[in-house]
Amino acid sequence: MGSWREIIDGIAENGDFGAARLMRDPRRKGGWTLLVEEVQQSYVDMRDPTHLSFEYTRRIGSIVDAAAPAGRPLRVLHLGGGAFTMPRYVAATRPGSVQVVVERDRRLAAFVQRVLPLPPEAGIEIVFGDARETVAELDPAAYDLVIGDVYDAAQMPESVSDVTFAASVARLLDPDGIYAVNVADLAPLAFSRSQAATLRTAFADVCLIVRPDLLRGRRFGNVVFAAAARAGRLPVARLAAVAGRDVQPARVVSGAGLDLLADGAEPVRLDP
Repeated sequence: MGSWREIIDGIAENGDFGAARLMRDPRRKGGWTLLVEEVQQSYVDMRDPTHLSFEYTRRIGSIVDAAAPAGRPLRVLHLGGGAFTMPRYVAATRPGSVQVVVERDRRLAAFVQRVLPLPPEAGIEIVFGDARETVAELDPAAYDLVIGDVYDAAQMPESVSDVTFAASVARLLDPDGIYAVNVADLAPLAFSRSQAATLRTAFADVCLIVRPDLLRGRRFGNVVFAAAARAGRLPVARLAAVAGRDVQPARVVSGAGLDLLADGAEPVRLDP
């Protein structure tokens, strides 16, 4: 048990890209929240890594669960590390998985691992570098699942939002692979609409998981996309069933519904 000051204020460290704090969850033993520049980035339960507290991580977890039969190891590339919530989840639910985490902040990763060490048997490799540059250099068809959670404070950087980046991710996936990406947005979902159009330039099957109130433009929140190169690959019905049972129920938007949502939206193009 830490000191009273540690319990109240958390454990602080300066990362390469901002001040970080790890705060204990007073309601759950083993629970910790990572904040960077006082913005909540990750939640980890060291006693139960399958406990996903943040809404968007549960959406991504449902994609992990549906990507292959239960327990089957996966080859997973994580873009963005944070407190390594999803790598810990994959290691717990799919033992033997081969995982690579791309993280730009060395000091933050060292801080997290010092306070909340990764299981040594998990087989999680950390690669330090820029997500866009690293993705362009990795071997093709090397992953079953790519999880995108790259953020600068509360915003997704442009560098991981355009058609070139989407094509680079698609190149890394096995023909049956899936790309899951977390997007933060607010009314009128202009960014999500452009991301739908962007992903559709590289993937044949795209859907998004979103809470109805966010879809109606009544709040700020997270939209999680799933994309696959093969048409019909995404388990839309299963994702919808899980999302509907969540403590914060959500909808899956695909097909004609996504056509309607993305109507008029232009893909993001950064390169001249």
